[in-house]
Amino acid sequence: MPQTPEEESLGSLVAQASSHISSLVRSEIELAKAEFRFDAKRVGTAGGLFAAAAFMAHLCLILASFTIALVLAQWLPMWAAFLIVTVFYLVVAGLLVFIGVRRLKGLAGMKRTAQSIRDLKEIATPDEPALPAVRPDGEPVTRDGT
Repeated sequence: MPQTPEEESLGSLVAQASSHISSLVRSEIELAKAEFRFDAKRVGTAGGLFAAAAFMAHLCLILASFTIALVLAQWLPMWAAFLIVTVFYLVVAGLLVFIGVRRLKGLAGMKRTAQSIRDLKEIATPDEPALPAVRPDGEPVTRDGT
């Protein structure tokens, strides 16, 4: 027969509280893992964009720059032709880095987990200070119990 809340023992109440706290902590850990996985995917995408920018800048500077610079060298001095080509490909690589940085700025930063932990702290912190223990004669109980 189920007991009313008044009839439950202190031990069963502590066991229930312990069980609830344990499941709450497990839930918080699962939430943190889910948010981390979501952010890790975004970081991976941004990292891929950075890698693509570096690879493209490398190939362009080595392969295409010689061809274009030699074509420009027919109308300009050789050094000016190579300078123009180099600056052009650096601008393209800079644009790719800019896009990658913009993708990283959209990360959530585990906001829900942080808010949930702040809420738990508010619940766990009592609003009123605990009353000091007093003996039957009205004197406060010291740390050593006397």
